[in-house]
Amino acid sequence: MSLSPSEPSLRRARQVAVLALAGALLAACGTKDNLATGSIPDDYRTRHPIVLAEGERVLDIPIASGDRRLTQGTRDVIAGFAADYRNAASGVVQIMMPRGAANSHAAQAMRREIRGVLAAAGVPAKRLLETSYDAGPYGDAAPIRLSYVAITAQTGPCGTWPEDLNLNTLENKNYYNFGCASQSNLAAQLANPTDLLGPRQMSPIDATQRGQVISDWRGTGKKDDPTN
Repeated sequence: MSLSPSEPSLRRARQVAVLALAGALLAACGTKDNLATGSIPDDYRTRHPIVLAEGERVLDIPIASGDRRLTQGTRDVIAGFAADYRNAASGVVQIMMPRGAANSHAAQAMRREIRGVLAAAGVPAKRLLETSYDAGPYGDAAPIRLSYVAITAQTGPCGTWPEDLNLNTLENKNYYNFGCASQSNLAAQLANPTDLLGPRQMSPIDATQRGQVISDWRGTGKKDDPTN
């Protein structure tokens, strides 16, 4: 029985439709796999890089109107601030006195003591610069502010939301603010920001310590002898 002229065309059309459907299914599977396991192109470390830049480090010292001397806790905090300055900077340390506040006289009375604590902690007197600031926004308890500028590891500001998260859920991309807080916290934890530039030089070998460690490891050291 011979086929009519339209039947071969119908059969070819069906075959094309089946192939097209199979291709669509395979493409859908590939898209699903890419969404689930594909790499995310927008790396948060690239979007929120940690950079080295100048930053101001500040210590506010609270002063009450009746204060006439620094407490021991406050002196310790100032000494710690001075130690951080010695490790991070070599410029000036500003001592900013409040102007126009109820505690201005008390602050002036303790100015010399603060200078003495800084000098005793290793800050040269010629690098201490006294200035003043308007204490209006602080009210009656305006602090004495210590500050210096040093190279600091930092990121850009966090909390930026340029896009609606509901519009990009099918692309499997992390949102713009993703990872910013982690990068910012990591930068704040760096005691020495220059560690980002490369490794430090190795310190000289301590021959005495090395010999003691080898002796203890061999079991011939005095620490390993139970009779000693």
